[in-house]
Amino acid sequence: MSGLRERKKNATRAALSWAAIRLTVAHGFDNVLVDDIAQAAGVSPRTFNNYFSSKAEAIAARHLDRSRRTAQALRVRPTGEPLWTALIAAVMAQFTPGPEVGQWPPDSPTEWADGLRVMLAEPALQGEMLRAGALAEVELAAAVAERTGTDLERDLYPHLVAASVNAAVTAAMRHFVRADPPVPMERLLPDALAQLAAGLPPPAPH
Repeated sequence: MSGLRERKKNATRAALSWAAIRLTVAHGFDNVLVDDIAQAAGVSPRTFNNYFSSKAEAIAARHLDRSRRTAQALRVRPTGEPLWTALIAAVMAQFTPGPEVGQWPPDSPTEWADGLRVMLAEPALQGEMLRAGALAEVELAAAVAERTGTDLERDLYPHLVAASVNAAVTAAMRHFVRADPPVPMERLLPDALAQLAAGLPPPAPH
């Protein structure tokens, strides 16, 4: 029962976060109320407040939860797998759309990218995204330290790897919203991570 309860809580959290993103992309950050988000997710405003303290936190939660799942996924990758192979697989596994996305799919790629660009420029959200990224880095660094036998407190390496992965996700997201025509994250993100794994070699001249 505790496992079922936890899955239901995670599903509600994901539905609220996705509703916050979807409505903000469609209508703008200032035009979306907590009541709107709760109604779209099929819960009460009180339930929203049990999960999040603000719209911005609800939006950033999707990034945070996905990053936390990456750390969990890294821990269960095969032990003999090279670190960056395991990291790429762990990261990409979290970009499979959940049931909430299937229920409320995004608009066309161009409209979705345009709306995300406006949303990500919101100062209140930028602060929450930075906070989410910092929390995610700590958890991913711990997973990297376990996998590589490094010391989380003494060694730079696990923190550098975690920060690099977070930077790759951020860079891929920013490229997605500015690319014309849009390039899917499913292409951008593994490319960004593969370049990191290769040591960021200089690109070939066009």
